[in-house]
Amino acid sequence: MENFIAYNPVKLHFGRNVTNELGNVAASYGKNILLVYGKGSVKKHGYYDLVVKQLKSVDCRIYEFSGIKPNPLVDDVDDAVKYAIDKSIDAIVALGGGSVIDSAKIISVCIPGNHKGWDIMKRNVTPDKAIPVIAILTLAATGTEMNSNAVLQNPATMEKIGYNNKHTFPAHSFLDPQFTYSVPPNQTAYGIVDLIAHALEVFFGKGESSLSDRFIASIIRDAMHYGPLLMKEPLNYDYRANIMWDATCALNGITSWGKADGDWGVHAIGHQLSMLYDLPHGATLSIVYPAWLKLQHNRIPERIQTLGKLIFDTENAKETIENLTRFFSSLNSPVNLAEVQIGNDKKAEIIKLMNKNKVTGFCHKLSDNDHVLLVNHMM
Repeated sequence: MENFIAYNPVKLHFGRNVTNELGNVAASYGKNILLVYGKGSVKKHGYYDLVVKQLKSVDCRIYEFSGIKPNPLVDDVDDAVKYAIDKSIDAIVALGGGSVIDSAKIISVCIPGNHKGWDIMKRNVTPDKAIPVIAILTLAATGTEMNSNAVLQNPATMEKIGYNNKHTFPAHSFLDPQFTYSVPPNQTAYGIVDLIAHALEVFFGKGESSLSDRFIASIIRDAMHYGPLLMKEPLNYDYRANIMWDATCALNGITSWGKADGDWGVHAIGHQLSMLYDLPHGATLSIVYPAWLKLQHNRIPERIQTLGKLIFDTENAKETIENLTRFFSSLNSPVNLAEVQIGNDKKAEIIKLMNKNKVTGFCHKLSDNDHVLLVNHMM
């Protein structure tokens, strides 16, 4: 087992109607609040009204920045930073899913030094402080509500990359499963895929930690149990709650303690597909993971066999890959590029971008030739 430091400063508020505590929490940081959200679904489903009511109940001044995309853009972050500085913002309330919360994290570390978002993402500057972020989650998927990670894309450079820093943890996160009732079936499925992919990225990382492996397996098995039930009963509170907690635990640190690193090669490949075709993040992962496992089948068979034993009660690596692919398909999440109308004529541009951005994993390195093999597996 590797040495590790366990650190997670997020105060998580989980359960029915926990947002009733939001006003007092926000006011403890100041009165000028930047409310960040997406393109309007939070208004359609009433979450916006609940949040605004809470903030107004403690006399907060609300300044809104909306329009964050599902694949969030660094340009929006820069615009929000300018606006926040002008309004002397004390805290950020991020109402939405991973894209909104990720954007808020980078906004928060840009404000004190008036930094550009891409300078932060590329680590050209290192922030030493941040405006507090209060997250209100509306989609169980990315785990961003209880970690320091953020992902942004830059169309000008054709890059979609991740970032983390000790200052990018949310100060508070509010998780009410009722706020995910409105998530449509496809996005619900993509969220389940995403949380499983997060667990797998750590499982295939460096380091031996038996307990962490069992945490990972428990999260995946739980998601595979409640996921299909949730797809059939989307308004079932307990099913929503279990998937929401699975997604949080998949990437809040508990699966990685005792291991050296996760791999994250599958995420890197998925980011290229999102960058090129604006595909939902979870959809890219259900396409890429079976392809990546096929590539690794003869390279790390023992590790795939261990995964199969822990999750599917089989030590056959091929069966494990088939079972995982079958599960993704059962959620109606795509498992190849043809299912999202991307044909063989796009192979060259996918490979070209993967080569340009030097797409690889931290532990299982990918060569340019591997990129070709992976794209073939995805077709």
